[in-house]
Order: sequence, then C-alpha cells, then structure tokens
Amino acid sequence: MRSATAPGPSPISSSIASPPEEGGFGVYVHWPFCLAKCPYCDFNSHVRAGVDQAAFADALARDLAHARALTGPRALASVFFGGGTPSLMEGRTVSAVLDAIDALWGIPAGTEITLEANPTSVEAARFADYASAGVDRLSLGVQALDDAALRDLGRRHSAAEALRALALAREAFPRLSFDLIYARPGQSLAAWEGELATALGHAPDHLSLYQLTLEEGTPFHELGQRGLLVLPDDEAALAFFELTQDMTSAHGLSAYEVSNHARPGAQCRHNLVYWRYGDYVGVGPGAHGRVTIAGAKTATLAARDPMAWLARVQETGNGLVETAALAGEEAAREYLLMGLRISEGISRARHARLGGRLDAEALAELETLGLVESAGDALRVTRAGRPVLNAVIARLADA
Repeated sequence: MRSATAPGPSPISSSIASPPEEGGFGVYVHWPFCLAKCPYCDFNSHVRAGVDQAAFADALARDLAHARALTGPRALASVFFGGGTPSLMEGRTVSAVLDAIDALWGIPAGTEITLEANPTSVEAARFADYASAGVDRLSLGVQALDDAALRDLGRRHSAAEALRALALAREAFPRLSFDLIYARPGQSLAAWEGELATALGHAPDHLSLYQLTLEEGTPFHELGQRGLLVLPDDEAALAFFELTQDMTSAHGLSAYEVSNHARPGAQCRHNLVYWRYGDYVGVGPGAHGRVTIAGAKTATLAARDPMAWLARVQETGNGLVETAALAGEEAAREYLLMGLRISEGISRARHARLGGRLDAEALAELETLGLVESAGDALRVTRAGRPVLNAVIARLADA
C-alpha cells in the first residue's frame, strides 16, 4: 500500500539508463478543465462547469488499466498531473487515480508525484488535500509577477496572490516549482531583471522560464498575424535569454534543460523521462504516450474532447484513438529532438540503435561553430547553441 508520507526522491543521475529501462518510466494524467482559456495557450484545455469528477476518476482508472495491459510491469519513476488545470481536481479524485496507479504498477517510496496548480485562493486551499493524497511536488503556474502582465496573459490571479500561493505551497510540499513567461510584448530587460530577482528571492528549487511564443490557433497568434501583438526581435530575445541564464546560474539553479533550471537533485524527474526518451503512459483527454510494445517504441493518442473521451472509455475501456508503432528513423528523430534539449545531451550509441544516423559534415560544422560538443558517447548542445536550438536540431535531423 502506498504512503502519502514516503521519503522524497533521491538526486537524479545525469547518466542515461541501459535497456530495457532506457530513459525511465512515468505516468501522465491529463485533467483538461480550466476556469478560463488563456490567450497564449495551445494545450488541450476546455472551460466546463459542473464536471462529474467521480465519473472522470472512474474513467481514468479504466484507461490506466488498459495502459497497464500494454506496458506490462514497469518500475515507476514519476506521476504527473497536467492540464488544463489539475488543481481543479478534488483531493479524493487525485487520491483515487493514485490508488489505481499503485494497484497497477506500484508506487515505490520516493516516486516523484507532481501536480500543476494555479495560484488562486480557492485552488491553494486544496494543497493540503493533495499532499495527503501523496503529491510531493507542486508546479505552480505563476507566469508573471506583474499585475498588468497577468491581465494581458488572461490570468485570474494577481502577483500578490501568486506569492501567497508560493508560501502556502512551500508549507505543504517538500518540492516546489513555478513557471514564468518572459520576453513579453512591451517588457523591458530591466523589468524582467526585477521580476526574476523577485522570483529567485523566494528560494525556489526549480524554475521553468519560457520565452513567450505565439502558438498557432491561439488568440495571441491571431493578434500577431494582424500586427496587433509584437514580440521582442531576435537581438532583444537573446538579451532576455542571456540575462535569464546568468541570474539563475548565480543563484545555483543550473539550466538542465533549455527552459528549466534547478538546484542539484531538484530536476523534474517526470520531464526527464520525456527528454531522455523514456516510456510514459498518457491517460485523459488528448493525452499522448510513448510506450515500448514488443520491442518497438509506440505512440498513443487519446480522444481530445473530454466528453467524447469519457464516452469512449465507458464504451470500450480506453480512450485511445491512435496506437502506432514508430519506424526506427522516427524514433531516432524523436530522441534527437527531445534529448538535445537537456544539458546531458544524447547517447550517440543509443541514437544509432534506434535507427538514426548523424551526418559527419553537419556535426563537424556545428562543432566548429561552437553550437554542439561531444564528450565520449554524449552529444550536447552548448550554451551558445541553446538560443538557436531549433536550427541546430533541424541541421542534424535533416542532414
């Protein structure tokens, strides 16, 4: 039986595990409901009133049972409740899902269990319930510490509410992360420096710091297309990035991934499963998964619409609309796309085992430019390469 008071996870090794557990194994649970849709967000989220949480908890348990039939027994490293807004879940819903996961794979002591939350007062009041259910890591969607910026981003909390939620979360959970968005329209470098200094002053273990991007299909993208919302140019964006790296590094939060910074041992274990190209089950509306079935990396996708997903699970026992084995080159490309995001990089031998080929000319060119570096079996993107990561990956993947 799992314990909600199990010891925290041990520090994370930077090495890549050996088969058959390469990259580790995690479970992702998608809760798609939100109080409002943020104009920059392209995640699968839906504004709904009166969600039948008992029905969704039961459906998630059934979906998990189907996933267990696909994966067989695995050593669980992490569970992640994402969304949407998982902090709209009742504590008993979280507990029921964790009970189902424990019955299927087992939740060893020290397993990282993360829940994403919004810092409104109503949701913060649920923190104690989540901790009692077994959540040991909270990821708080602060996004900005400036009230005008929060309004522009469509957020429903103030900077003061965010700071209060951080204090409450620190009392309830042994591990805490929060998100901020920078390089926003009209934001000065000096303003970001002050905002980030305030964030660092709250002694976080982990920070996720993202440059604002205009994702297709969002209101922000439409405004950008019409010229009504303009992001900083490339030179200004680089200045934001460099300042962010310098300030976080000076506070002991190294950039272990292009947008994620952590103290030693505080990296997000679940996200490392993704970036190390491990296996992960995805359950809930619109959830993606990557699981190894009969030796082949297999992509899964669930129905996006919450009610369609619920009906599908109730009728068939699972919410999947796609289960497709990836060809070797596809898997190798995904490993390259994910693994070069993290500071440890990729294993060249594993990339080759997956069916990939690194073009010697492209690699030599990137090394000469100082954008990538090799160390034994590892291939990594340098700090100079991180601001142009997409171009680096494209050069290697398409050579």
